[in-house]
Amino acid sequence: MRPTRAPEPAKARADERARRAKERRVALRDELYERIARGDISIAAAVRTMRKIAGRTQTDYARLVGVSPRILIEIERGLGNPTLKTLAKILAPFDLEIGLRRRAK
Repeated sequence: MRPTRAPEPAKARADERARRAKERRVALRDELYERIARGDISIAAAVRTMRKIAGRTQTDYARLVGVSPRILIEIERGLGNPTLKTLAKILAPFDLEIGLRRRAK
């Protein structure tokens, strides 16, 4: 007969889920900064990743940074044509800014 395991308390399960979620966000943040440094991430992918790191929905992240949800959705889909001011708002929570770099040949 297999010994029965006492059910894990709900708080312990919630704490474990929160710990794992935080680890995933830290790993995503590290990956985001590495990809930015390599120059191999699009604005759409960077914005989507930042929102996921923040653990927010598109609407919540848009409101957090002060832009229209529709604008954020379009940027994440690669369809938007945001102003530099809009991009600056979206990037600000991650201490990122718009810059220039030479294209790879």
